[in-house]
Amino acid sequence: MSPSILIVIPARYASTRLPGKPLVKIAGVEMIRRVADIAASICRHNENCRYVVATDDARIVSFCEGAGVPVVMTAETCRSGTERCWDAVCRQESRPDFIINLQGDNPLCPPWVIQELIDAWKSTPADVFTPCIHLDWSEYDRLVQAKQSTPFSGTTVLLDQAGYALAFSKNIIPAIRKPEKARELLEKSPVRRHVGLYAYTCHALEEYFRLPESDYERGCVEGLEQMRFLYNGLKIKMVETGYRGRKTTSGVDSPEDVARVEAILKEYGEYDLS
Repeated sequence: MSPSILIVIPARYASTRLPGKPLVKIAGVEMIRRVADIAASICRHNENCRYVVATDDARIVSFCEGAGVPVVMTAETCRSGTERCWDAVCRQESRPDFIINLQGDNPLCPPWVIQELIDAWKSTPADVFTPCIHLDWSEYDRLVQAKQSTPFSGTTVLLDQAGYALAFSKNIIPAIRKPEKARELLEKSPVRRHVGLYAYTCHALEEYFRLPESDYERGCVEGLEQMRFLYNGLKIKMVETGYRGRKTTSGVDSPEDVARVEAILKEYGEYDLS
C-alpha cells in the first residue's frame, strides 16, 4: 500500500470578532464546507489520502455529519491549530505517514499549493513542508508598504541552495543594503514570503511537542512556532509556489474578511475542484 496522507482541518467555533466562524456562509456556502471541499478534491487525486475536520464544538460536529464531511471531536484543551491537528491524528485508527494542517478559516487556499506540498514530500527528504512565494519587485514594494502600518504581519524566509529554510522572520529578510543596485542586477527581489500552510511527516509533528521551545518562537520575539523545528535541527523544505494570477487572502477573522473573500470569488470565480 502507498504511504498514507491525512488532511486535518482544525475548526474552532469560538471567535471574538466572528463568532461561530466555521459555519459563517461565504457566498451562500458555509466556510468549513468550502475548506472541506478543497480537501476532498485533493483526496480524489491522491491515492490513500483522506481528510477530517477537527473541532471541539458539537455544533460543528452536527453540521459536518449532516453534510457528509468526516469530523472528529478533539480536546477542549488544545491551544492551537497545531495541537488540534495532532490530537485529531492521535484519534485515528492508524497513524498517517504525511499530515497536512489545513486551517478551517482558509476558504481560499489554492488546491494546487496543497498538491505541490504532497509532490514535494514524495520526492524530497525533509521533516516539514511549507510554501513560499518568491516576490518580484512590485510584490516586494507592496510588502514594504504594508509593513509600515502592520510591521508584524507577513513572514519572510531565507533558503539554502537546496531550498531548505535557514530562518524565518517577521522582518523582511534578507536586508537589501543597496536597493538600486539590487534592482539592476536581480530580475526578482531576493525576498521570499512564507505562506502559512504546513505539512509534516508524522514523526516530525509528534516530535514538535517533545522538542525544547526556541527563544525565537516566543511571543515577545518573533512568535513563529516553526522556528522550533529549525532550532532543534529538523529540516523544513520550502516549496515555491504562486497564485496563478488570482487574488487571495489569509484567514477569515472578521465580517470584513468575509466581504473580502466574497469579492475575490465574484471577480475570479470558484476554484475548479473537479
